[in-house]
Amino acid sequence: MPANHVVRAGIIGAGRMARHYIRRILEHHADDTQIVAICEPAPDQYAASAQVFRDHGVEPPPNQPDLDRFLRIYADAIDAVFILTPHACHHSQARACLEAGLDVLLEKPMVLNAAEARSLIETRDRTGKHLVVAFQGSLSPQVRTAVRMLRSGEVGALHSISATIWQNWGEVSAGTWRQQPEIAGGGMLFDTGAHMLNTVSDLAGEYFVEVAAWMDNEGTPVDIKGVVIGRLVSGAFVTMNACGSTIPTCQSDIRVFCTDAILRTGAWGERLEIQRRGRKTFRKVPVAPSRGAWEQFLLVRSGQIENPSPPEVGLRMAKLWDAVRASATQGGQPVQAG
Repeated sequence: MPANHVVRAGIIGAGRMARHYIRRILEHHADDTQIVAICEPAPDQYAASAQVFRDHGVEPPPNQPDLDRFLRIYADAIDAVFILTPHACHHSQARACLEAGLDVLLEKPMVLNAAEARSLIETRDRTGKHLVVAFQGSLSPQVRTAVRMLRSGEVGALHSISATIWQNWGEVSAGTWRQQPEIAGGGMLFDTGAHMLNTVSDLAGEYFVEVAAWMDNEGTPVDIKGVVIGRLVSGAFVTMNACGSTIPTCQSDIRVFCTDAILRTGAWGERLEIQRRGRKTFRKVPVAPSRGAWEQFLLVRSGQIENPSPPEVGLRMAKLWDAVRASATQGGQPVQAG
């Protein structure tokens, strides 16, 4: 896009995560982004987000709580939207915005299942609009570098992936929509753990063919702990562990075992290290500077970079999640993942 072009944006959902991104846009994108309008049905959430604008000396944009009305009023006045709503809303809202001719940056996880993922891919292709999923892992230079190393053959053939993510999730999410299965679509494994599921799907670069999974709700409506064992199309094995009942902390570790090296990263792409054949220790892999989700979305829109987090990766994760749920409801019985 031209250097002086300002993207007119809408924010769909004005909760806690939205306020984080609004601050970043106001602080780092004042020259290239104007937030024109917000769509938030909860008055208290809109009021809290409006205060963020005032704190930055900016008049808060108007709020239209109903998405259909929001699109009728603002579709011609904005170029793109950032959707930051509960998980169950993502598919219908993203599809409606794409149909309205808007580019979409969509908060994680992309959708609840593979059918919704296919629907969004079809809508994106038919409308010709951009759809980027705001997964920090896929957007990180660490994961993008690891993917390039894996696809190029630099580290040899893939043998297996071992991933773990942990947080005191059951405690911090208690009493919120994140423990309402009809809204959240899952618990720890599909919320914080979704970062692990997506990053593993991105690193693997292929579909799962067989999955066995176990989940423990620990007396809550959603899973607090989950374990997944899978086999990829290539025959490589994958193990994933999500613990949402640990001490107050939130971290991850992902190790990719190949014939010529071991890669070590995290679900959010928080690092990238390599231990090559013949070496006794890991060393840090140099990567490009990190860019934020909105900045990369703008670069995708302008054609300056390829989409680093496309819905095709979201489809791989969604098919994995479908298989995880199917196996877990059968007590860990292995299921074919298609």
